[in-house]
Amino acid sequence: MERGFEYVIVGGGVAAGYAALEFTKRGVSHAQLCIISEEPVAPYERPTLSKKFLHPESPARLPSFHTCVGANEELLTPTWYEEHGIELVLGTRVESVDVGQKTLLTASGETMRYETLIIATGAKALKLEEFGVKGSEAENVCYLRDLADADRLVNVMQSCTGGNAVVIGGGYIAMECAASLVTNKINVTMVFPEAHCMPRLFTPKIASYYEDYYQSKGVKFIRGTILSSFEFDSNGKVTAVNLRDGSQILADMVVVGIGIRPNTSLFEGQLTMEKGGIKVNGKLQTSNDSVYAVGDVAVFPVDLCGRIRRLEHVDSARKTAKHVAAVIMEPEKTGEFKYLPLFYSKAFSFSWRFYGDNAGEVVHFGDYLGTKFGAYWINNGHLVGSFLEGGTEDEFEAIANATQLKPAVDDLAEVGRQGLNFAMTGNKQIKSHTPSIEAGTSSPVVETPIYPWHATAGVAVAASVAAFAYWYGRRRRRW
Repeated sequence: MERGFEYVIVGGGVAAGYAALEFTKRGVSHAQLCIISEEPVAPYERPTLSKKFLHPESPARLPSFHTCVGANEELLTPTWYEEHGIELVLGTRVESVDVGQKTLLTASGETMRYETLIIATGAKALKLEEFGVKGSEAENVCYLRDLADADRLVNVMQSCTGGNAVVIGGGYIAMECAASLVTNKINVTMVFPEAHCMPRLFTPKIASYYEDYYQSKGVKFIRGTILSSFEFDSNGKVTAVNLRDGSQILADMVVVGIGIRPNTSLFEGQLTMEKGGIKVNGKLQTSNDSVYAVGDVAVFPVDLCGRIRRLEHVDSARKTAKHVAAVIMEPEKTGEFKYLPLFYSKAFSFSWRFYGDNAGEVVHFGDYLGTKFGAYWINNGHLVGSFLEGGTEDEFEAIANATQLKPAVDDLAEVGRQGLNFAMTGNKQIKSHTPSIEAGTSSPVVETPIYPWHATAGVAVAASVAAFAYWYGRRRRRW
């Protein structure tokens, strides 16, 4: 059996849903677009799985978190795809892709032809077996990457109320799951090899704030060691976790969050790979001009950072997906993808956002004994990254705008004294709307630098602020 489509998206995660909505906004015709997904459900907001889906009271369930509600846009239910003439091929694995022949073969034996292919295959959770530890198949060992994982985790949690959970890892999934486990009245111990949680982003000072709060909620931290093996009962359930330092932790359940690996195997040897993903240009186009890549698999140039990056976050997935649909449908009107990296999370009553690049020297500011604090990263004399916990929408917008424009910083101590005002002062010049972020949502993409920066004293007079901002944005280094 063989079918043909003008556009085919391989992968049915967050990026597929946002691309589909953008395609329809730009006039895609019925029967032109096909989405092929291994999952049996239409694209949904994956971040919800580690947040509202795990809440004991009024938990989120489909269809409430299908894309694209994470950006306060339409809810794309299966009926929506049908009404817009988009073919959804669900529960189907793609076995092989021939980018030269513009064909792909599904596990059901169907051949599909395309004119343009979008790779949105996302990533898979790293399994313990990849590190020499057996036990992932035990009924009380859980991962969290897709809806099936989330359903399983909920079932295990519900059987462990009052029991003990061991969370392996100290990153996004581990921190958010630990908070949800505590909310479900489960005792939690977190184990990770680093000196503090979220080591790829948090400074020790920032990490200490969150760890102290988690500990106040009863979470125990075991740092500087890793899982070495499990103890099992006669039914194959895990009863204890053995650590490399020789200690043992009793466990009624285990949640593993040790990272992800991009799903690129279909394209190995066919497309240029770099940094663990598929290398694309500023138009998100791969080394084959009929193939594009978005989301977790895409390695793309980020001007602000001065290098190519692969970004494992839902905001990048949403924004790359929307941009690639624009590039394909209206190439003459669409420039290169200009992105301000964003990472964010919500757990307990916390809500933080990080914009930019965590390179260079760090300047902390705010009340680290209270509820609002942050940090700036200064690299080569310019602001390149900003972190804020507990901000308002205006304050989050301000640090985003400031980071995008990379103002010169001569005195780090003075920036620390100004704190949030360092960003807020420049933001008073022009106000632009930033969508609110709830569980599984996003913040603004910056297609071009549009925010003037109120320069520090002596740099520019008020009448030249707009011209200075334009000049400064143009001179930023490219990847």
